[in-house]
Parts: sequence; C-alpha cells; structure tokens
Amino acid sequence: MKNGEIARARNCYERAVDILADDEEAEQLFVPFAEFEKCKETDRARCIYKFVLDHIPKGRAEEVYKKFVAFEKQYGDKDGIDDAIVGKRRFQYEDEVKKNPLNYDNWFDYIRLEESVGIKERVREVYERAIANVPPAEEKRYWQRYIYLWINYALYEELEAQDMERAREVYRECLKLIPHDKFSFAKIWLLSAQFEIRQLNLNGAQQMLGNAIGRAPKDKIFKKYIEIELQLGNIDRCRKLYEKYLEWSPENCYAWTKFAELERSLCETDRARSIYELAIAQPALDMPELLWKAYIDFEISEGEYENTRALYERLLDRTKHLKVWISYAKFEATAMEDSGASDMPEAEVQELLNEKKKLCLQHARHVFERAVSHYRVSAPELKEERAMLLEEWLDMEKGFGELGNPSSVQAKMPKKLKRRRLIVTEDGPSGFEEYFDYLFPEETLTTNLKILEAAYKWKKQKVAGDDD
Repeated sequence: MKNGEIARARNCYERAVDILADDEEAEQLFVPFAEFEKCKETDRARCIYKFVLDHIPKGRAEEVYKKFVAFEKQYGDKDGIDDAIVGKRRFQYEDEVKKNPLNYDNWFDYIRLEESVGIKERVREVYERAIANVPPAEEKRYWQRYIYLWINYALYEELEAQDMERAREVYRECLKLIPHDKFSFAKIWLLSAQFEIRQLNLNGAQQMLGNAIGRAPKDKIFKKYIEIELQLGNIDRCRKLYEKYLEWSPENCYAWTKFAELERSLCETDRARSIYELAIAQPALDMPELLWKAYIDFEISEGEYENTRALYERLLDRTKHLKVWISYAKFEATAMEDSGASDMPEAEVQELLNEKKKLCLQHARHVFERAVSHYRVSAPELKEERAMLLEEWLDMEKGFGELGNPSSVQAKMPKKLKRRRLIVTEDGPSGFEEYFDYLFPEETLTTNLKILEAAYKWKKQKVAGDDD
C-alpha cells in the first residue's frame, strides 16, 4: 500500500480472507479491508461490511456496526443508510431476546422491524423463533401475551404474504399447542373460523366452531356461531346451538332471552313463552331482573295484559323490591285494552276513553296502596323507599289531569328532616354525621301521643310527691 500497489494489497487481503474468515478475531482483518476499499470501491467495501456482520457473533459486532453506519452516512444513499440503521437495531433486538427470550414485547418489536424491511424469509424466521418460546407454566396469565404472537403470525401470512395454506397451518398448530383442558382462548377459535369463512370454506368454519364448543365452550363462541348460522338462515341449527348453550350455562339470562327473541321473531309465540317459563324456573340466574323484564315486555307487546298481571304477582311473591312495585303500577296506569270501537261517534269514543283511564287509574292506585301498606307494616325501616314510592304515585296522579287526585297522596307524604348521629368506630366515638330522615303523618301522631303520655306521667308523679 505504501508503494501504491493497490492490486497487490487487495490480493493479500483476499488471500487472508480465504484463510482466516473463520478466525475468532476475523473482524480485525475485515474492518481494515473495508477501510482500504471504501475510498474508490465503495460497493466492494459495503459487501465486506455486510459479509462480516453476517458471519461474526452478535456480541462482537457492535463496533463493526458503528463503522458500517458511519460508512453509509458518508458514502451511501438513503436506502443504504436505512439498511445500516436497521442492521444496528436488529443487533440490539437480537441481544435483548437472547437475554430474555420470554419477554414477548421484545419479540414484537423485532418482528415489526423485520416486517418494515419486508423480507418474508427473515420475518418468518423471527416468528418461528418467537413462538418456540412457550410459556413455562400452563396458566392462562402467562399465555395471554404469548398467544398474540400466533395471531400476528397467522394474520401476516394471510394479509401480507398471501399464503393461505401457511396461515391455516399456523392456526392449526396454535390450537394444538394450547392446553384446552386447563384453559383456552375464544379469540383463536373465532379468528380461525372467520379465516375459513373468508376462504369460502363454510364447512371448515362450522367444524372449527363445533370443535370449539366441544373442547372449550365459551360465551363468545356460542354467540358467534349462532350469529353465523342465523345469517345463513339455518334456524334448526340455531335452536340446537341455543339448547347446547343453555345446557352448558343454564343460569345465563342473556342466552334464555335471545332464544325466546329468536322464537318470537319467527312468530312462534307459544315456544317463546315456554322458553321464558323454563328460564324463570331455573334455581339460579345471573341477572334475573333482566329476564323477568324481558318476559313482561314480551307479554305486553303481545297484548296479554292478564298474563302480564299474573307475571307481576308471581314476581312480587319472590321480591318486594321498589322497582317492581313502581313498574307494576306504571303498567296498570297504561294498560288500556283495545275495544275496537273505531266506528263509534267521537263523543262516545272520548267517553269510552275516559272510562278506560279511570279503570287504569283505579288499578294503579290499588298497586300503590298495596306497596305503601307493605312498607308501612312489613318494612318500616325502608323509609326512603316508601318516600320514593309516594313521589311516583304523586307524579302519576298529576299525570292523569282532572281524573287524578294529587291531594290524597300529598296527605301521605313525609317530612324530610336533617338529623345528626354519633359515629362510633373501634377506637370509640369519633364525631357526628348528618343524614336525612323521613317522618310520616302517622308517625307524627304517634310522637305527639307519646309526648302527651310522658307529660301525663310527669304530672302524676309530681302530684304524688306534693301529697307526700
């Protein structure tokens, strides 16, 4: 090199590379070789850098990466600089996943890097290396992040690589790996089935969802399977799926309600009513209030007011909740049956309408009176509920206009009082707190009688003391 013999110097480097390429300190040879070439033969220098980066261990490549990035910034174009930066980041990710292969977030970052480069073989290689790191324990919390590696892999094969068979194989291998006896992932089953639908393989999707129900039944799987069959118009299959759904989860009010709604949409009123009856007869339900409401709304929509009243009475046998009383009273206030008198004169129609309103008002008042009596006799401690009930009653009376009698309810309204009570903790008294209390008219009378009785006793005792 000192004598300007460039060709001879290059020949020496090339012979050294042939002999020493696998040496442990080969980078000490390659870096000067690249430095030698970069002045006039930049392409040759770039190839040398890439060769050494592909052949030496990642642990010794950091300095070479720095020199390569500096070389590209000086001699390369935008693509070359990007490649150099990608190579540096690739080196960093390799180091991170080597230190902790179970940190799946590092794998996701590494995969995104390779996907941005766009070389399918490298992307697949990183995916395969990532999914090979199976969580050490068969507990769902360890698998929740890991499973998205499989999902992203399958979506990459389908959407980016356009290799449908490989995508199908990814889903299949993932489902084999999951220990379904201990836990499962509805998302994987559903994504696999939806993939088959996109491939126009309807039988494959049905088989996939059927296997899911058999091996790992979940709400999401039942709902999606029923939705697919309903869109296809397979009503009998929907009924069978609902039956299996309710065999697996008989306390599920959502499933009972949707099953009944399906039958009603098919004008199968008797079947829908039978389903509701079976549902409310279950010993345990997750949301019974929604189920009862759906059943009551169903009977109202069918115009079966007597059935609705019977349902309310059956519900009151189970619970005397405030909302049940109010709902029952509001139903009675609006339960006007159609008399079919459209051909009558307008005056007679108006008179008939007023009669119906009076009857509805009487029925609603009867319900409110029963409710007030219950709270006064059986649950006197629920003063706030009783006050709310009277507020609803008063609003109803006002809503009926001339037919209503708000003053009769107003006489039953309580006085709202602000009081204080002592707060007692484990350490003893710790101050007072304010609260609202309700004083009803009959309680006011009782209080006055007690005051008179106490005054009479005091007077009697005083007279007795004077005689002594």
